[in-house]
Amino acid sequence: MDSIAWGIVGFGWVARDYMAPGIRAAGHRLVAVVDPGSESRAAAEALGARAYANLTDLAADREVEAVYVATPNHLHREAIEALVGSGKAILCEKPMAASLADAEAMAAAVGAGSTFYGTAFDQRHHPAHRAMRDWIADGRLGTITAVRIFYACWLPRSWTSVPGQDNWRIDPKKAGGGALMDLAPHGLDLVDFLVGESIVDLAALTQARAQDYAVDDGALLIGRTGSGVLANLHVAYNCPDALPRRRLEVTGTAGQLTAIDTMGQVAGGSLTFIDGSTGVSEDIAFDGAASPFLEQVRAFGSALRRPGERAAYSAARDLHTMRLLARAYDALA
Repeated sequence: MDSIAWGIVGFGWVARDYMAPGIRAAGHRLVAVVDPGSESRAAAEALGARAYANLTDLAADREVEAVYVATPNHLHREAIEALVGSGKAILCEKPMAASLADAEAMAAAVGAGSTFYGTAFDQRHHPAHRAMRDWIADGRLGTITAVRIFYACWLPRSWTSVPGQDNWRIDPKKAGGGALMDLAPHGLDLVDFLVGESIVDLAALTQARAQDYAVDDGALLIGRTGSGVLANLHVAYNCPDALPRRRLEVTGTAGQLTAIDTMGQVAGGSLTFIDGSTGVSEDIAFDGAASPFLEQVRAFGSALRRPGERAAYSAARDLHTMRLLARAYDALA
């Protein structure tokens, strides 16, 4: 596939450390970045990209074919509405927005403009998670009964992705919530990806236990899909990084798949199958060198070039995930 010219809106930690390297590793090109910060623009120029301070300049850049939106959550809507109609494909970081109203407006905008849009659920693209979905689809786990996820980190008030900038992830107006809003979308989407159906019933409890800020630093969610698969998600900003904190299990009537240290931005981890009749454990091979960001770039670029692959992306499905998050927070109010 020929190289795709990418633009990035918001050149913070994730964009710099994971998305930009993923673009290069995929053989694509980062040609333009828009960010209000002079330090971020200088970092983009150091990579050979044009640096803009205004969204209108990026929208008008004719070389840019695909745009990755990585601003704080409350600015997603502004970016999407500025880019719709520009002819560029849009890959927007999760969650869709800081509020359900903004997410609904975004879905309406991309639908009305026939824009190729995707939410950046990079965990769909981790090679281990793809292998898990294949095993499930092949029926090797039997009837799926439960999905369990523990996805956590330590996020103190003082953390920042760019020196001199505040920690917007703990600002309720900018982030829309805390650990539940930031980390749970990956788990909710992974349930859909792995078992082929969305959660329809969801309940949650949050905590503000260890960190000194206004948003939740932990949450437990229980959900159920339409066919009855149960999901249990524990997400947290209050788990020390030295502790085990990334585990994904899918259990069925014929066995269980367990992925350790696969959730996150980097490559690697492990995947194991335990046979339900014998108890025998088997390591499952997958590409341990490819990061979910690299694979995400490859998949989105391929769908951009081959419209027949775009069915894997759905603003309506992503809006459903956003509604689940909003429902969880509303029930706690």
